[in-house]
Parts: sequence; structure tokens; C-alpha cells
Amino acid sequence: MTFHNQAAERLKNIKASGIRRFFALAKEIPDVINLSVGEPDFSPPSHVLEGGLKAVMQGKTHYTPTNGIPELREALARKAYRNYGLRYDPNSEILVTVGGTEAIALAILALVNPEDEVLIPDPGFVCYSPNVLLAGGLPVSVPLLEQNGFKPSIDTVISLITGKSRVMIINSPNNPTGTVLSYDDLAALARIAVERDLIVISDEVYENIVYDDAKHYCLASFPGMRERTLVINSFSKTYAMTGLRVGYVYGPRELVYPLWLVHQYFVACVDTFAQYAALAALEGPQDFVKEMVREFDRRRRFVYKRLNEIEGFSCNLPKGAFYVFPNIKRFQRSSEEFSQMLLKEARVATVPGSAFGSYGEGYIRLSYAAPYEQLEEAMNRIEKVVKQLKV
Repeated sequence: MTFHNQAAERLKNIKASGIRRFFALAKEIPDVINLSVGEPDFSPPSHVLEGGLKAVMQGKTHYTPTNGIPELREALARKAYRNYGLRYDPNSEILVTVGGTEAIALAILALVNPEDEVLIPDPGFVCYSPNVLLAGGLPVSVPLLEQNGFKPSIDTVISLITGKSRVMIINSPNNPTGTVLSYDDLAALARIAVERDLIVISDEVYENIVYDDAKHYCLASFPGMRERTLVINSFSKTYAMTGLRVGYVYGPRELVYPLWLVHQYFVACVDTFAQYAALAALEGPQDFVKEMVREFDRRRRFVYKRLNEIEGFSCNLPKGAFYVFPNIKRFQRSSEEFSQMLLKEARVATVPGSAFGSYGEGYIRLSYAAPYEQLEEAMNRIEKVVKQLKV
């Protein structure tokens, strides 16, 4: 009996993550420069590690409340008011999760009914569509086209909404394109959500990683949005805490309670020491974040410049996150074939754009959350290999 014969029917259309697949392939090849995974190459600040270690040494290694330790939820409530002017009840409107990824899964599984339609950015983060399918819903791609700066067309969004539409997912700053939606962009999407009575899942995990004149706006702060928006966030990217797996959700109690219900049966609670590390991150000095973003900015400009110097590539300058999403259509290969070629011949791991949706075809994603010297070598290797191709 094969695995697929044993697997539940709900898994028949679920494919492995393209990101994790190329990450695993990279581990099998010596001397690979891995630009496939969105993980800061920094270590968490010392006060964060000390906060987690102190908790362990004090014996704080037992279960916590399902929604998270009270101190962390209270600190998150203060953050929401300080940064967005939004008030959330730490007892009923904040949920601490196993990273932002679990938060997204919970939101979709708890709120999407069979046959409900969910508007998803395409290209978009790899976990959106599979979770909608697992919930029995129908993913509806919202094209993010290069000629529109990888931003959704408001007319297109309106045309995609039907009587079955229930949820809209928005991600800014965007993974994989690095696009940051402006105030006017978000205001237009907010008006649509209010007028069409949609629940919105706003994935804002890269909120602190923006460049130049770009500014992040919390979607829940727009008129009529607090009561219909789940704001997803995480400590992974901002504080280089990817392995500690701490995320969180803000939202009205009517929307957060269903997530809490699923969360308690999935994981019971988030790792206790990791929650105390997250608390230390919030309450400690924030200089680390600014310094990390400053270094990402240096790398961003370098990778953007080098890729555009290589014949065949065309790359926009991203305004947020730590990815570039260059156009590779002139090479006349699929994104899967191109990424495989770079991995095997250049020993550089990237992610094919098709992993992020059908509108990602013709692009690849490279993370510049890697040491500068590695990025220099990676660009040299890529240039050497693609020079042999006809464009």
C-alpha cells in the first residue's frame, strides 16, 4: 500500500512546501549557499536569550494557559496600543501561537467552512492555499502582477468576490515579492472588506523590516476593520527567533475564540521558556532590530544591483521583508527548472516562483538574510552559470 492510498482524502491536493523542499535539497549538496529560507542569519539579542534561560532556571518549564502567559499577552496589548492606537483585551483578544505559521493555520481552519472562498495573494506565502484546502475551502488567487508593482488591482479584487467569499488574506510587507502596500492601497482594500462583509487575515510578520520611505500600517487600524480583522504577527523575523516558534494574533474576541478552541487541541500551549524569551524581546532595548534592518538594507541594495547587472535578470527593488523576486522569463526555462539549475550547477539554493502560486511562474525568490560575503559569492556563481545560457 502506498502512502497516498493511506493518506486522508483531504491531503490529495496538498503538495510539500517548495521552500522546505529546496532547503532540504540544499543540505544534500556540499558547499551550497542557501538563499532559499527566510531566516535572519543573526542570533537573538542577549537579553532575549537571557530571558528564556532565566525562565528555565526558575523552573518555568510547565504548561501555560492556552492563550499564553499573562505577562506576554499584557505586553502585546501595550504594543498594539503604542504602535497602532488599538486596544485589545489581553485575556480574550490576544492569542500566543507556535509562530505565525500556526496562527495562519488556526485562522483559516477555525473560520473557513467547506466551499467558502478565500481570496489569497498570488504570489503569496506557501501556507495560505494548502490550509484553505485542508479546511475544505476554495482558494481564489488575487494576481499580484509585476507591472502593478506586485500590488493587487482593486478592480480585480472586486471582480473576484462572489456570494461564497468569506475571507481575504492580505500580506504586507509581502513574502515573496517584498512589496509594501501604501496607506491608500490598504484603505481601498479595507473599504472592500467592509462593503462586502469579509473577514480579513492580515499577515504582518515583516512589519518592522521596511526600507526607504516605506511605512507599515496595521490593517486593523483602518475604519471598520478592527471588528473583522485578525492581525497575524511573529517574533521570528523581527528578533531572529525563528527556532523558538512564537507568534501571536490580535482580533475581536468573536474571531479569536474559535482560534483558541482549535489551538488548545492542536498544541495545548506554546513552549513556556520561549514565551519568556519573547517577553524579554518586547520589553528590552530595540536597537538590535534597527541594526539588523540597516544591514538587510545594505544587502538588499547589493543583491538588487548585482542581479540587474546579469543579462537575463530583471529585478525590482523591494521595499520590505528580506527577499528579492527577480524576473527570469528571458531565460526561457520554468522557475522550477531554473532553481534546479542554480542549485546543481551554481550551488546556490533559491525557491522557484511557482512555489508561491501560478502568478509566481517566471520568477525566483532569493533571500538576502545571509552574510554579505555569501551574497557576493552567490551572485558571482549565478552570473558564471547563466552566462552560458542564451537569452
